[in-house]
Amino acid sequence: MKNFKGFRVFTLLFLAIPLMVFSQDYGRQRTEMVESQIRNRGIRDAATLRAMRQVPRHLYIPENQQRWAYDDRPLPIGYGQTISQPYIVGFMTEIIKPHKDFRVLEIGTGSGYQAAVLAEIVDHVYTIEIVEPLGLQAKNTLEKNYNNVSVKIADGYYGWEEHAPFDAIVVTAAAEYIPPPLIEQLKDGGRMIIPVGSAFRVQQLMLIEKNGDEISSRSLMPVRFVPFTSGN
Repeated sequence: MKNFKGFRVFTLLFLAIPLMVFSQDYGRQRTEMVESQIRNRGIRDAATLRAMRQVPRHLYIPENQQRWAYDDRPLPIGYGQTISQPYIVGFMTEIIKPHKDFRVLEIGTGSGYQAAVLAEIVDHVYTIEIVEPLGLQAKNTLEKNYNNVSVKIADGYYGWEEHAPFDAIVVTAAAEYIPPPLIEQLKDGGRMIIPVGSAFRVQQLMLIEKNGDEISSRSLMPVRFVPFTSGN
């Protein structure tokens, strides 16, 4: 009986060791992700790099996907949605030139990862998700870690007028055209990053800048995003 008990204890310890080591390895994986996938590919904004070193991406991914959390690829998060690859998150964050006093609107909360990265940098993030189960799950995750993120379950096409204007707007789903309410809610001098194009095809990641009555747009790179869902 003593030998049997000893065997059970040994077995449990043996099984626990690799799990513990794996969980402790996330910090190293995150550091390597930032260096190899983001910094080495041209992202230089110090605040963006610091935020992405800080946010544990694996906590914003379903458990059965967490082994790939720090790979440079999008991952499914349920309900036909994905979490963007780390490089795209870094690029979209840097391009809005985030500042600590910014109020940022995000359309397409998803798992909450992009909102978390922004929350590490800016004063407040307002994020909208139309898929209710995803929005509620992201709200729960974000509220455990941040007091400067507000989550709303709604149609992102209309933005969040009561908190406008925004210094920047980040759209994480592909729209066939830029929703006019989002342009209206962008502050003078503000920037919006949005993928534009047909669903399930290559789209263009567009930078929209607002200066007075003048709206300028610039295509930055080809991308593939899930489609913008709207009741409009």
